[in-house]
Amino acid sequence: MVDQIAAWLEQNMGVGGEVQEKLITTVVVLLVLWIISIIVRKLFVERIKDRRSRFLWQKTLGYAIFTIGIIAIGRIWFVGVQSLATFLGLLSAGLAIALKDPIANFFGWVFIIWRRPFEVGDRIQIGTHAGDIIDLRVFQFSLMEIGNWVHADQSTGRVLHIPNGLVFTSTVANYTKGSNFIWNEIPVLITFESNWEKAKNLLQEIGEAQVNAEGHNFEASFKDAARRFLVHYNKLTPIVYTVVVSSGVQLTIRYLCDPRQRRGSTQAIWETILRTFNQHPDIELAYPTQRFYSLSGAETSQFDPYLEGKAEL
Repeated sequence: MVDQIAAWLEQNMGVGGEVQEKLITTVVVLLVLWIISIIVRKLFVERIKDRRSRFLWQKTLGYAIFTIGIIAIGRIWFVGVQSLATFLGLLSAGLAIALKDPIANFFGWVFIIWRRPFEVGDRIQIGTHAGDIIDLRVFQFSLMEIGNWVHADQSTGRVLHIPNGLVFTSTVANYTKGSNFIWNEIPVLITFESNWEKAKNLLQEIGEAQVNAEGHNFEASFKDAARRFLVHYNKLTPIVYTVVVSSGVQLTIRYLCDPRQRRGSTQAIWETILRTFNQHPDIELAYPTQRFYSLSGAETSQFDPYLEGKAEL
């Protein structure tokens, strides 16, 4: 059959003996690599039960087969190129000008694999884009977008494909690399006439109850982060800060939460705050108001319709 293929190539395409040999060898190499890929996937990769690990092994296998194929085929077609370094040097020199952006994206991929600023499953922000990493490829990575017109870091449902080269020119913020948690803050504005000390104690109890209900192990997470980064916090439990603003006393709950559960925990805390404050007549939520004084000196108070529409809880 090989002789028949060679004769057909020579008669119909004018391909000589040396080129025929290279073509046939290339096809054989591709066939062997394809068979090896199927065998490894069936015997090893598909038996991995963890979905994330299976996905990473599939990607690694694909990259390995691709790299071996490039090297093997390069050694077939480029006579005298017996060194991987020489082959890659010639290839990069020939493509550097014409393929500047793809080359930058390729080395961005190398940087991501080597330094691991983020991995599949991490939540990151790069430039103006934020989301969960769902795929890493040679020239681009994919994000399941969060934010934008959707509030509290929840998914928009869009998949963003971002060039790998962007890691060299944009700041990368990783929500989950240092530890698995982020600090969240909820400002609560009460009137000047309210019992702010009681309100502060109630908010402290509410924050602690929410954190205990979620049951996260903050200390273990930050100890693990401290082994890789210079990360240190003296206090990991919720705390309430006090500040006076133009419309009242602002009490801010600061606490640790899972970045993917920020909206849910914020909602749970606010619902508890509303129910709790409703039981205490000496605590009232504030919002921007305007005060007017009559010529007789009697004080009156009136809501500004515009400010009322922008009232803050």
